[in-house]
Amino acid sequence: MTVTHQTNLQELAERAGRDLEEATALEILTWATETFGARFCVTSSMEDAVVAHLASRALPGVDVVFLDTGYHFPETIGTRDAVEAVMDVRLITLTPRLTVAEQDAEHGPRLHDRDPDLCCKLRKVQPLEEGLTGYDAWATGLRRDESPTRANTPVVGWDARRRKVKVSPIARWTQDDVDTYVAEYGVLTNPLLMDGYTSVGCAPCTRRVLEGEDVRAGRWAGRGKTECGLHG
Repeated sequence: MTVTHQTNLQELAERAGRDLEEATALEILTWATETFGARFCVTSSMEDAVVAHLASRALPGVDVVFLDTGYHFPETIGTRDAVEAVMDVRLITLTPRLTVAEQDAEHGPRLHDRDPDLCCKLRKVQPLEEGLTGYDAWATGLRRDESPTRANTPVVGWDARRRKVKVSPIARWTQDDVDTYVAEYGVLTNPLLMDGYTSVGCAPCTRRVLEGEDVRAGRWAGRGKTECGLHG
């Protein structure tokens, strides 16, 4: 990618972030798919398939990228398989360079307990950066109401680290908006969301949330960590 291309993409992202602030999620994704075509993808943790479903309405057959860290709950893998089976998307599964066994051999077992930041880097951040190489823009399911660290998420912004346009079409949505969309369109959701989990990540680092806790309190509980690094 040339410097000029990067500069143009950044300017495009910043302008779109302003122009599309009040647009609907589908309008934002329609803009993204018309602008970037095959060089656009959706990333999904398979907590739910809302953004993947929205994107498939804007661009049938859209690429949906899933990170298989090797530590996912069986329910998460099941959700991914169901999404691939029933939705009009092209499911792409990314895997880390090392298997869990290879990582244990190199770094010692249960790295997620001893150094969760390094574990996330090896199993999430690096595979995603490599997997996004062929794209100019990517979409996420980030919402402003999820946590203080996400409160200023633009609907379209510039991912300076990866030098790509980052689209967050449901940034302005609330949980009620998500629930309404899921009910209206029968969108697949992770079964764990009905079992006390409000945010679903890797099994060793995710627990059920207690009444009154923040929706992301079950992620890396007791570790002073709130993000895996994909969005930081």
